[in-house]
Amino acid sequence: MAPEPDQVLIFDTTLRDGEQAPGCSMTLPEKLRVARALAELGVDIIEAGFPAASRGDWESVNAVAREIQGATICGLARCNRDDIELAAKALRDAPKHRIHVFLATSAIHRQYKLNMAEEQILKAAVEGVRIARDFCDDVEFSPEDASRTELEFLAQVVEAVIDAGATTVNIPDTVGYTVPDEFAELFRYLRKNVRGIERARLSVHCHNDLGMAVANSLTAVVAGARQIECTINGIGERAGNCSLEEVVMALRTRDAFFNVRTNIQTTRLYPTSRLVSNITGMPVPRNKAIVGENAFAHEAGIHQHGMLKHRSTYEIMRPEDVGLSRSSLVLGKHSGRHAFRERVKSLGFELDDAELNRVFEEFKALADKKKELFDGDIEALVLRAENSASGPWSLAELKTVSDMSSPAEAHVRLQHADGRTVERTVTGDGPVDAAFKAIEAATGINAALRKFELRGVTEGEDAQGEAIVYVEYNQRTYRGSSVSTNIVESSAKAFLEVINRIELAQTTGARAREERRAEGVQVARAI
Repeated sequence: MAPEPDQVLIFDTTLRDGEQAPGCSMTLPEKLRVARALAELGVDIIEAGFPAASRGDWESVNAVAREIQGATICGLARCNRDDIELAAKALRDAPKHRIHVFLATSAIHRQYKLNMAEEQILKAAVEGVRIARDFCDDVEFSPEDASRTELEFLAQVVEAVIDAGATTVNIPDTVGYTVPDEFAELFRYLRKNVRGIERARLSVHCHNDLGMAVANSLTAVVAGARQIECTINGIGERAGNCSLEEVVMALRTRDAFFNVRTNIQTTRLYPTSRLVSNITGMPVPRNKAIVGENAFAHEAGIHQHGMLKHRSTYEIMRPEDVGLSRSSLVLGKHSGRHAFRERVKSLGFELDDAELNRVFEEFKALADKKKELFDGDIEALVLRAENSASGPWSLAELKTVSDMSSPAEAHVRLQHADGRTVERTVTGDGPVDAAFKAIEAATGINAALRKFELRGVTEGEDAQGEAIVYVEYNQRTYRGSSVSTNIVESSAKAFLEVINRIELAQTTGARAREERRAEGVQVARAI
């Protein structure tokens, strides 16, 4: 069926390509939270992962396929039967699902990575699409490194996979090498030289190595692409991917030029951006287009004068359109639940009554510590409540003593889900180090701290500080974060979140090993 000429589908790969960025790995519950946010945002296709990459990836794709409604759920696979069958099994519970197969086509990849001739590439691509069609009517094919592939050979591959049943053909600029005019010419060449190209939807997937991912994606739309592959905040391999919020708002703001539409609910852009930033630990730069703190800020006198006369003098879109409130609404300890609920809603967050009550109590407690609370404070409370990693340990008490003449001392009292209470007092090189060591002593888990970050999330002398810790344990990296007006407290809670993740991973691993052992016994008995 021919694609609608004015409809551009948004294919989000935050959970697959975005998660591949160093430090951006997510747990299964975190992936589900992001997937729900993407569905609410109106994303057409969610690429939930690469099922063959690991058991964890398979489980994440399967969970998203089972729980997320509305969007098409997609899984990535190489052009081989094992990968495709794993993807099909992971996706089978999704009402709408797609298998996305890929194979590199450029001379560089053929020679140095695959050691395959053009004929072998052509055969493998066709076979991969045909196998995928046995499991799914919606099949996408990507010739990896298409922008550096010889045009004639690329056209051969595209024509062959369409004949084999590919319903979407994606043209990736895998290493961010192309430039707009060159990329547009590539699409025009394919549309002119590939027989049957009208039977498939053309897609574009651009990386940002030269800072042109959004520009290249937009020029591909002008040249006929009707699907854009992108990520929230532009996260992804190396310098990242095409930024969803930027490309969507470019199409909307310049709709008279592009003359196309998307299904994105743009007022969900800002909260979704902040959610992904909070989960991955990748801060949104202040000057980030669309969702950065400075995107709608005006300091220069001339600009301010113009804005007072008419906002269109220096704003080409409204902050409300992306879910961003321009006001710094001041709330305090005398503010009521209704005002708090309205402010949470205006910031783009939806909480049920139980969640709202819990966050409101934290808000009142914070209001006793701070003179004024701003939008950023509320945002941090909501995200912390949504992102709090459930685990066996909780921090019941923390005391630290520190001066210049002696080592710092930390006393912690931890409560375990099994009813235990453990207390430890330990010295260290500063209050944060002492708190970390006390938590290790209490839990019996010694993790190697690899990175520790502190950043202010709100304004003022009594601003909240976010602590982010990265630790290594058993050759795996774990990340934890927490927010508080007390940076020692936020650091300790972030570290304890990591300890909970490690203990949960150990428990899950032990259970999986026991299941595999039981399965082995059953097989042995059967033999």
